[in-house]
Amino acid sequence: MRELKTTEAVGKTLCQDITQIIKGEKKGPVFRKGHVIREEDIPVLLSVGKDHIYIWEEGEDTLHENDAAAMLYEMGRSENMHPSEVKEGKIEFIADCDGMLKIQSEKLFALNSFGQMMMATKKNHSFIKKGEAFAGTRIIPLSIEREKMEEVKKIAPEGGILQLLPFEKKKVGLISTGNEVFYKRIQDSFTPVVREKLSPYPVEIIGHVTCPDDVEQEKGAIQDFLRQGADLVICMGGMSVDPDDRTPLAIRLSTEEVVSYGAPVLPGSMFMLAYAKGKVPVLGLPGSIMFCPTTVFDLLLPRIMAGDIVKKEEIDALGEGGLL
Repeated sequence: MRELKTTEAVGKTLCQDITQIIKGEKKGPVFRKGHVIREEDIPVLLSVGKDHIYIWEEGEDTLHENDAAAMLYEMGRSENMHPSEVKEGKIEFIADCDGMLKIQSEKLFALNSFGQMMMATKKNHSFIKKGEAFAGTRIIPLSIEREKMEEVKKIAPEGGILQLLPFEKKKVGLISTGNEVFYKRIQDSFTPVVREKLSPYPVEIIGHVTCPDDVEQEKGAIQDFLRQGADLVICMGGMSVDPDDRTPLAIRLSTEEVVSYGAPVLPGSMFMLAYAKGKVPVLGLPGSIMFCPTTVFDLLLPRIMAGDIVKKEEIDALGEGGLL
């Protein structure tokens, strides 16, 4: 690039988007890359602090920021997403469907450690809506050595640092537990909350049963839903260490793998996750899910609805940031 005084740049072609910021009104390009500067543009350029501008001079060994951003996008991309228009040297990743963002964190860290480039994303395992921008990438300078971009491509030569896993349609069985609900001593206020939390996802509620604090009845309800082809079974209540709470044992007796009973998250520390038939999640939800707006259930539900198998070490890692 060649630096030139703005007052001497009439007829020259901009090699970058020029950003204008008006507080409370606008932040965006006032002129785009490739714009040929006119006499009337000079006061505008000076008003946004551009006493000098850069003129792009093509060279085999150097890439412009837009071309470099396109290469970074290719490292991140996979199915169910598309790029935004390049703006101010930045490309955003746009979701083609509702789904869960899954990040290859080590590769993302390696890219961001490389120097002179960045990729910023929504939080791993986030619920992403169709049309939402969930990541953005660019280089920091206006140009970069082609050799450096070829070197960073080795981190993810086939792309795929970011994945958007579409939500799967699931048949869901709901089980309310507890003598107080079964014998109608109190109104069931748990089920409406869970139904509301499931509502953004493609689910079919295939049934809802209420059981007393009885292991055999709870176990029978879980196994009933599994025989009906449920893709997800949710047990609500009875998850504490009190002697009358039998739900954890019923879940253990009905599944092949218990991933975790307990999670380093507040609210929701008595949460339980197990799998039946290898891949059908069976959840035990503690009472805090009823009255707290964000709990461990909200953290893990996008993964469960995307069919992403959750491992114990991933639940253990939720403690950092787990005070909700």
